[in-house]
Amino acid sequence: MIRTLEELSMNAWPALETVESDGWVLRFSEGYTRRANSVCPLGSGTLNLADKIQEAERQYRERDLRPTFKMTTGSLPHGLDGALAERGYKAEAGTSVRIADVAGARDGAVRIDASWDASQEWRDAFHRMGDVAPERRDIHDRILSRITRPTAFASVERDGRIVGCALGVVQGEWLGVFNVVVDEAFRRQGLGRGLMRGLMAWGRELGAERVYLQVVLQNAPAVALYE
Repeated sequence: MIRTLEELSMNAWPALETVESDGWVLRFSEGYTRRANSVCPLGSGTLNLADKIQEAERQYRERDLRPTFKMTTGSLPHGLDGALAERGYKAEAGTSVRIADVAGARDGAVRIDASWDASQEWRDAFHRMGDVAPERRDIHDRILSRITRPTAFASVERDGRIVGCALGVVQGEWLGVFNVVVDEAFRRQGLGRGLMRGLMAWGRELGAERVYLQVVLQNAPAVALYE
């Protein structure tokens, strides 16, 4: 299951550059988001572990990026956690992956745009509400433009202005949810719940049966919503 979810999330949130290195997937996206700029150690490979780590470090430093590993209980080879700790790596940004059955009727207040051409307003709103720095907005858009699976840009409006948005990506029976954000002035009004229901209803129409998302454990309001 862990490997399946890792592969799904890599496809749904594609890096700008991907390199396969002896069973590991190295992802580079000019520093925008950890998940798109980290090593996904999915395979044991055949090389000595120290050499594998050094090669990964070299490739990230070559691109002026901090070497980062996206660790799970399924990371390979066994012993990688300890080897990284010995090299001075420390755990950060603890993340929970949540899974549920797709359910719920679409909230009529949620707008779903399923084409890139219709997403400019959504992207502008996400940049604003997500405090995406101007110099990073193009990177975010380029990542989105590389998604090849069916994609939904979900949004809710108040007085003609988007005040909440979320991204959904369907791959077979799975719906992945990303980029959920609600304007600070409109939080605790059920908009996040409506966005989730809207995306699940859309995903179900495309054959999705299960939904997954990743949430940073320090984000208590988001954890509560997804619970």
